[in-house]
Amino acid sequence: MFELYNGDLDITKIYNKWYNYAKEQNCGALITFCGIVRAENDVEALSFDIYEPLLKTWFEEWQKKVEKDKVKLMFAHSIGEVKVHKSSYFAGVLSKQRKLGLKLINDFVEDFKANAPIWKYDVIKGEKIYAKERSSKLRGAGILN
Repeated sequence: MFELYNGDLDITKIYNKWYNYAKEQNCGALITFCGIVRAENDVEALSFDIYEPLLKTWFEEWQKKVEKDKVKLMFAHSIGEVKVHKSSYFAGVLSKQRKLGLKLINDFVEDFKANAPIWKYDVIKGEKIYAKERSSKLRGAGILN
């Protein structure tokens, strides 16, 4: 369940798809986190660039980590511009019980913020400005020896 969308996410549609899948899998917990673009500092939207092959690898590594616990991860993210009060990020953990799912959703979202190959820009007065102060250096990035 790895999905990329142009523009803002239709959270209701995605959640319903994930919920129906959870029922089919007979799981007891579907725990989600939804990121919503805030109105602050004159930001009218956020814009996202994604390096999809690395992002898929990051997601697949996470999925392998949780396989032993019979957990499934779900992930949806926007590419391009997402206006204020719309959603750009949706993550889910599907597990038999809530305790493990609650822990994993936090770990998954925190690792995403620190290591996913996604570049965020503020859109202010129609101009894209790299959000450097809210970005993390990508692991392994830099000059090769």
